[in-house]
Amino acid sequence: MMDLLNSGGSFMYVILATSIGALALFCERAFFLFKKMGLNMDAAFNRIAKLLERSNYRAALQEVNDIQGHPMGRILKSGLLKAGKRDKDIEQAMQEGILREVPLLKVRINYLSMFANVATLLGLLGTIVGLIAAFAGVAGAGAAEKQTILAAGISVAMFTTAFGLIVSIPSLVGFYVLNNRSDSIIEKMDEKALALFNILSDLKREK
Repeated sequence: MMDLLNSGGSFMYVILATSIGALALFCERAFFLFKKMGLNMDAAFNRIAKLLERSNYRAALQEVNDIQGHPMGRILKSGLLKAGKRDKDIEQAMQEGILREVPLLKVRINYLSMFANVATLLGLLGTIVGLIAAFAGVAGAGAAEKQTILAAGISVAMFTTAFGLIVSIPSLVGFYVLNNRSDSIIEKMDEKALALFNILSDLKREK
C-alpha cells in the first residue's frame, strides 16, 4: 500500500486524506439519518391521530413530547399547540417548523459530492503533473531508453487518476444514498404535517 502511495507522488496522500474525510462524513451522517432518525413515523402518527379522534389533546401532546427527539415530533407539536385556532395559524406554525428542520437533515451531505469532485480533479492533476515529469525525463535520455522511461512515467502518473476515481465513486454513491434518505424523511414529515392539519381542521368544524 505504501509503495503504491509513494509511486503516485504527493497527490496520492492528498487524495487519501480526502477519502478519510469522505468516509468520516458518510459514517456520521448515515448514523444520524438511519439510526437517530429511524422512528417509525407512520406508527407514531397513527397513535397521535387516534387520540385526537377521541378529542384527547393532552394525551396526544404527551405522545408528541415522547418523540421530540425526531423532527416530526417537533413539527407536530407546533401544530398541536395551535389547536383550536385559525387554520392559517396551524398551517403557518407547522410550515415554520418544517423550514427549521429541513436544514438539519440536509446539513453537510453536499460535502460528499464536493469530496468526490475534489478526488477526481486531484487525480487528474496528479496525472498531468506526472506526465509532464515523464516527458521531461526522456528529454535527455538516449533513443533506446526513451520508450522505457516514458512508459514507466505514464504508468506511475495514471495511479493518481485511478486512486481519485476509487475515492470519487463511493463518495458519490454515499451522497445519493444520504440525500435520498433525507428527502424521504422530509417527504414523510410533510405528509404527516398535512394529515395533522386536516385532523385539527375537521375537529374544529365538528365543534
